[in-house]
Amino acid sequence: MSKKFNYHSLEELQREVRQENIELDFLENTEVLNQNLMINNHQIPNRLAIQPMEGCDSDEQGSPGELTFRRYKRFAQGGAGLIWFEATAILPEARSNPHQLLLNESTEPAFAELLRMTKNRAIQEYGAHHEPFCVLQLNHSGRFSKPEGARKPLIVVHHSALDKVVNIDGNYPLLEDDQLRYIQEKFVKSAKLAYKAGFDAVDIKSCHGYLVLELLGAKTRKGEYGGSYQNRTRFLKETIELIKQEIPQLIITTRLNISNVIFSENNWGISKNNNNGEWEVNLSEPKRLVKELDDLGLSLINATAGIPYFNPHVNRPYDQPIKEGYPEPEPPLKGVERMFKFAHQIQEVVPDLPIMGTGYSWLRQFGGAAAAANIEKGYHSLAGFGRQAFAYPDFAKDLLEKGKLYPKKCCITCSKCSQLMFHQINPGCVMRDVQIYTPLYKNLNKK
Repeated sequence: MSKKFNYHSLEELQREVRQENIELDFLENTEVLNQNLMINNHQIPNRLAIQPMEGCDSDEQGSPGELTFRRYKRFAQGGAGLIWFEATAILPEARSNPHQLLLNESTEPAFAELLRMTKNRAIQEYGAHHEPFCVLQLNHSGRFSKPEGARKPLIVVHHSALDKVVNIDGNYPLLEDDQLRYIQEKFVKSAKLAYKAGFDAVDIKSCHGYLVLELLGAKTRKGEYGGSYQNRTRFLKETIELIKQEIPQLIITTRLNISNVIFSENNWGISKNNNNGEWEVNLSEPKRLVKELDDLGLSLINATAGIPYFNPHVNRPYDQPIKEGYPEPEPPLKGVERMFKFAHQIQEVVPDLPIMGTGYSWLRQFGGAAAAANIEKGYHSLAGFGRQAFAYPDFAKDLLEKGKLYPKKCCITCSKCSQLMFHQINPGCVMRDVQIYTPLYKNLNKK
């Protein structure tokens, strides 16, 4: 049964962890988070990062809007050493909502302006030694595409669970291999534009049920991009190689699902147990892929899991679900433990490749102590905060300068930001950023 967060001290939390045999570590001295980290020739000023969190606030053309600039200004002033910019569509039809960022020739100058503002604000706040490492996440939404507000799925394989989520049946057409090669070209073109805009790195998004991840699990797909492990990983690896050929100076990363944690065919990080025939988490393929990505020259991997449209508790343990959702089916601490373990298991496979871990927000004011322990023990190289950054954009500043987070500023995992996004309304923290997002939430509930 799920248990809401109700810990008034780290000792209380640690006692619960021990009683429930949960493998989580905490380190009260958070000084290790101040250590820098080299990625290629870039020095990241600390070990704290902001995860890509969509604001659904572009203008009609897909350029960053007023609220986008506001959000990244707050992130820049907040002190995190790495800012992972949110999912940005590579094609109009690949957008997950009508106000998702879209990168093309006409919007590139606005992205360049957003990036300049972000870096300049951080340097103004902390000095020339503190230039945040900025990654732009490039994405094709695949089956979760909603470019005009209604679902227009673009799928590469049928899926017993996820077809129901997007209300399609077994006759719905699949993208053909030629169409995938066209999409691949657009990833490369978008990477060129991101480099022109000045981003330090691009992320070929391979997580959370979107197109690249769906290909990784496409075991029943026929043709060049499905079936065997080699075929299923072909699209991602070819895309990386093409970008490296075109822009060798650009750093390439990926936010990668370590497992979908959906127990059926056409999933990633899942297999049948040969002894009992039951589906179970199996990281042999993700570990193999990570080694190959390391060999291809990737400089960073952001480890995540689950499909937010189907099992959001996996990557976002919560106290309260969205209204259309379901109660937490497990103790949230178990979800936090799972996310940390996934990142740790991947870091062990590629000890010299920086891995970013996630899953910190549910821990509230104790997330920094968990991050310090994970970094100190080498379980992962960077600690990424998502919802916490919405609620508490200066979390890194407080951790790095004061060694603690303040409970009254923390995310309370109430899922209200997810509720806004579910309804294609600008997501943000309803509880902490009340001037902007509380009125939006109130208006939603009046409908």
